[in-house]
Amino acid sequence: MRKDGSRRLAGTARRSIIGLTVGVVMAGVLLTSATSALATPKGAFAQFAQCPTKFPGVELCTFGQVTSGEVAIGKTSVPISKTLTIQGGGVPTGTEELFALVPALNGESLSKTELNVPGGLLDLVNCKEIKGNGFFEIAERLTCEAIFENKTTGVGATTELVANTHNPALLDTQNLIGEEGTAVTLPVRVHLSNPLLGSTCYIGSEASPIELHLTTGTTSPPAPNKPISGKAGTFSSEGEGAILVLGEASLVDNSFSVPVAEGCGGFFSFLIDPIVDAKLGLPSAAGHNTAILNGPEKVTAASEVVAHE
Repeated sequence: MRKDGSRRLAGTARRSIIGLTVGVVMAGVLLTSATSALATPKGAFAQFAQCPTKFPGVELCTFGQVTSGEVAIGKTSVPISKTLTIQGGGVPTGTEELFALVPALNGESLSKTELNVPGGLLDLVNCKEIKGNGFFEIAERLTCEAIFENKTTGVGATTELVANTHNPALLDTQNLIGEEGTAVTLPVRVHLSNPLLGSTCYIGSEASPIELHLTTGTTSPPAPNKPISGKAGTFSSEGEGAILVLGEASLVDNSFSVPVAEGCGGFFSFLIDPIVDAKLGLPSAAGHNTAILNGPEKVTAASEVVAHE
């Protein structure tokens, strides 16, 4: 589907089109309805069970999956080797074909799927790099050595949404279909996990997120990155034509910057953060990072989901 197709579909996009990253949401928006009291949609519409149809203004319901691709930050590339589930709803912003994305009822707008960081801790931290002979330096160096001796060196990376009312996630359906311009604006952070890194090791934050501007078209990144292209994919339908299926879609961005890591090592972050930054090449300026998200998306009107409860 190209520009001519986008013009034909633009009038119905408010009820039938949304991109792969519908999980990109205004995470600070909380739905107060008791989800257990809500009816569950049936048949082909059951996959939209977490759509916030009762949230004021929601017109779209989506369920999608990212099945392949990669996220490359600085010196490290993390392949998408597990399926990420993305789901939620969309509210018109008042600007033609531009929607604010609303969280799934269960809060799992983007599944908390942990991906493996190639090389693990071996590529991130060398215990001998923890310099100094003070109490804290010696304690953390011994902790590091104990973790390596126990072979607990795997590192997981989980992408989390950090959009809010001041920095919302946005979807432009016309750009999505027409394969030009920004289709999805996505503020995220990456959570790195390992016993040495602790539970508070993040790249990016709500205050300083990684800002993805994903497109199904062709990027125009600063050097040394070169342009790459996404695609809108193929179109079909389910649910007697009420559910639009966008298959083989690809959303890409290689023009974003990445901030430094924070909180790695917990109390010892003043020792570990600089080591992680050096190994990953953080902060990483625009032109040195890439995100490629591939997979199918299913969307329908919120009214259709309600009608099939």
